[in-house]
Amino acid sequence: MPNHGKYPDELRERAIRMVLDHGHEYGSQWEAICSVAEKLGPKAETVRLWVRQAEKDTGRRPGATTDERAELKRLKRENAELRRANDILKAAAHFFGAELDRQPRK
Repeated sequence: MPNHGKYPDELRERAIRMVLDHGHEYGSQWEAICSVAEKLGPKAETVRLWVRQAEKDTGRRPGATTDERAELKRLKRENAELRRANDILKAAAHFFGAELDRQPRK
């Protein structure tokens, strides 16, 4: 899992592991998340998001995995780049087509 925030990957993985391994010791998963967040430092909502994504990655919860989200992001970026290139080519074709129309015919 790539590190995108201010917390190291090790802390993220430890928090997820603690919630999933010790969740049965609490009345709800939210209580486990709050306890782990208090012990490790990040906000409870941050830990909750980490746990939810980990559950998606392991197939325990429906939704896009981290790899699928990264691939979608890459494809969207590539699509935008191709659209820009296509617009440039269309403009160039229009420009050169207009230039050919202006040249006197022999």
